[in-house]
Amino acid sequence: MPAEPPRWTVASETGRLTDVLVCAPDHYRWLPTNTIARRTLAGGGQPDLQGLQSQHRELVQALEQGGARVHHLPPEPHLPYMAYTRDSVVVTHRGPVLCQLERPQRRGEYAALIDWHGGPGGDGFWRKSSAGTLEGGDIHILRPGLALIGASGGRTDEAGAGQLAGWLRAEGWEVRVQPFEEHFLHLDVLFCLAAPGLAVACLDVLPEDFIAWLAAHGIRCIPVPYREAMQLGCNILSLGGGRVISARESLPLNAALRSEGLTILDPALSLFTAGGGGPHCLTCPLAREEETR
Repeated sequence: MPAEPPRWTVASETGRLTDVLVCAPDHYRWLPTNTIARRTLAGGGQPDLQGLQSQHRELVQALEQGGARVHHLPPEPHLPYMAYTRDSVVVTHRGPVLCQLERPQRRGEYAALIDWHGGPGGDGFWRKSSAGTLEGGDIHILRPGLALIGASGGRTDEAGAGQLAGWLRAEGWEVRVQPFEEHFLHLDVLFCLAAPGLAVACLDVLPEDFIAWLAAHGIRCIPVPYREAMQLGCNILSLGGGRVISARESLPLNAALRSEGLTILDPALSLFTAGGGGPHCLTCPLAREEETR
């Protein structure tokens, strides 16, 4: 008998999002694990728990308003960054891939994801990363047959990116591995898709040959200045169907996206962006329906 198709599949960043995994920020706090969070911590203090929970509820409401079923990963007290569900697992056209996180403070997140995907919420993994480091914030499934993997040498290194690229290339996909500076944490700090053929990108930083590669594949970019990118302006989530989640604080970008005819859902996320993560980081798409153009 033929094998059952996987329950969760994602073949692009812009297909209609039907299912997504989030994790409540009940134990979230800022950690000095990236440039953005270190800058925030230098100002003193920690985010208010009620404020975090309120902002996360806004995000969940935006996801549900956009038509997605929201699944919840139970948070664990010793893993404050579990709220950033993007990084531990990336779902591909063949099912979930278990990533290999770089920071010691986050490595324990793998256990809850193995339990969740192996239990009633899923049916296991297509692949498990075992070379170097690989994190979901660096992985962009642009469209069926085309993928982009950032490799800063930190959160995702060449070995981790190369292993995933090899698996996808064996499926007939074209994959670009894009180097960038570790200062920027993940590639989704600098680049995200908003809709088919439309991205937001920090053109001040990204190399010209990368922008040319995008253009050659029919993807144009709305520019986001460096300062706004470091406030997680590029870190958006396409819901498909012309809808995008973008942080309320990203006023110039949200105006630019609306001028493209997109509907913007804009939860307040300042307490998360101050720690180095936005709506892209806070969500792990589990299933998308591909749209015809």
